[in-house]
Amino acid sequence: MITSRDNEKLKIVRKLHERRWRDKLGLFFVEGEDLVDAALDAGYNAVDVLVSGEDVEPALLAEVSTLGHPPRVIGVFRRRESSATAETTLALWRVSDPGNVGTLLRSADAFGAGVMLSEGCADPFGPKALRAAMGSTFGVPLPDFEVAAGSVALVAEGGQPLGEVELERYSTFVLGSEREGLPGDLLARCDLQATIPTSRVESLNVAMAGTIALYARRAQSARRS
Repeated sequence: MITSRDNEKLKIVRKLHERRWRDKLGLFFVEGEDLVDAALDAGYNAVDVLVSGEDVEPALLAEVSTLGHPPRVIGVFRRRESSATAETTLALWRVSDPGNVGTLLRSADAFGAGVMLSEGCADPFGPKALRAAMGSTFGVPLPDFEVAAGSVALVAEGGQPLGEVELERYSTFVLGSEREGLPGDLLARCDLQATIPTSRVESLNVAMAGTIALYARRAQSARRS
């Protein structure tokens, strides 16, 4: 039973709150039984699994948690490279909000898509992104960021209405941050710019836009099959 906050295992969890340490050590941590089970089921290598009241005093586990209500279990896992591929992919350009990144990972999982992350994106293995993804992070392909032929840029205005696009012709939806959008050089590499028409708001949250695009492609394919 761990009874000291200076225990090395607890020190590691504290360090993993910061992205620089996650990158340096090649580790991440998850909080709660559901996420720990999801990581184990996906084949991630557990470095430590700390159970409150069994492996560590509850108050000490609560101290290293990022949650308002401390979890019963925290797992430390080793990161691994993703070699899986997907027919459809979301390419995220500098989407820095971890909640949006996590939500898009969950949407990608729901529609069998992959997610590409540019530099400047939130870490998908950060605690907030992992919570938002609800376990989907561990099963979604995460190829290197690349915008090539077959890409559609989702823009707030000025693009072709998404419902009028033959979506089966395209394999990648490119989305930018809500504040900055997509840079001109990236737009130039896309085959098409598309807009999701709205009537009462200027634009949609990036996570909503990405989810709608994936659904629209799936629905269009189903209608034609």
